[in-house]
Amino acid sequence: MMHRVLRLKPARRISHYLKKLAPGVFLQEFCATPGTIGSICPSSRFLANRLAREVAHHQDGLIIELGPGTGVVTRALLRQGIPPERLLVVEYSNTFVQRLRKQFPHVNVVHGNAADLCQIVPQNAKVAAIVSSLPLCSMPEPLMESILDQWRYLLDDRGTAVQFTYNLHRPKWHKHVQARQTGSSTVWANLPPAKVFTFSFHTTKLTSHEHPAPEHSC
Repeated sequence: MMHRVLRLKPARRISHYLKKLAPGVFLQEFCATPGTIGSICPSSRFLANRLAREVAHHQDGLIIELGPGTGVVTRALLRQGIPPERLLVVEYSNTFVQRLRKQFPHVNVVHGNAADLCQIVPQNAKVAAIVSSLPLCSMPEPLMESILDQWRYLLDDRGTAVQFTYNLHRPKWHKHVQARQTGSSTVWANLPPAKVFTFSFHTTKLTSHEHPAPEHSC
């Protein structure tokens, strides 16, 4: 009996260690809330770098990251030279939020839902870009449409939105993005391979007296 207990202790230590690693935490959250996480492992640094490069040219305004998970894309955005005070990171999982706040103490990490983005963004703040790792393909269509509609209201006339997907063809959410697609590329060095879409918002915003704003508008 004592021999069995002694054998269990190293196994428990290994399990505890793995849970602290980013892939272990990611898998744990995937099992706990599968509908909010689109993969069983974090994005690769190759995918993170591709996403970050798409918005690095913006010199002012907030860069919003949605669904940062373990912070791979957050780290890539900082490496691209985006100051921490210009980043607004929104994460739904409290486990990930606590981990992100320890990793990036100078970044504003908000525990919130992307569906409430207009309420999360400070009033009158200029939003330059949105970088999204949200699993749009697995969301109910009304929720997905609501999130995409808020992007249109938050981004200014030169704003950029970047979204990746594991659907290498044309994902269903694509038709709901009311913006011009300016680029798409496939990152094969990711598990699974991912396609990155970039959109540019050049539409003129309507004032409140010209058209009634939706309930979630800013």
